[in-house]
Amino acid sequence: MILSEKERGDMTAAVLEPKDMAWLEKGVLGIEWNDGHKARYPVRYLRQQCPCAACVDEWSGARRLQPDDVPLLIMLQDVQPVGRYALQFTWSDGHDTGIYSYALLRKLCQCDICQPVKPVEPKSRRLM
Repeated sequence: MILSEKERGDMTAAVLEPKDMAWLEKGVLGIEWNDGHKARYPVRYLRQQCPCAACVDEWSGARRLQPDDVPLLIMLQDVQPVGRYALQFTWSDGHDTGIYSYALLRKLCQCDICQPVKPVEPKSRRLM
């Protein structure tokens, strides 16, 4: 099947990509997407949702990393693009193998539109 120039343009426009990133407040990363959505990501929540094989069992999909395993004071140290489809984060706990696809990041958005009812954050005993 051969696509017209208009159809190819429409497909390209539908691809979600970050347009800008900034700190919204302490510990909350903001990503503005190319469709205009302004997403919010508490960094501890992002770390808890790491999709790598060390944090999620590859066969069963069961989460190995438990919320309490992530220190309360986790910091995002670096962000690197992975092609045009994902971001890779480096965390202050030394973890850096998670590749967060753009689709996953959109699902993880914690803004009031995407997540009108916020989950109750479990109390962690780990400070660092």
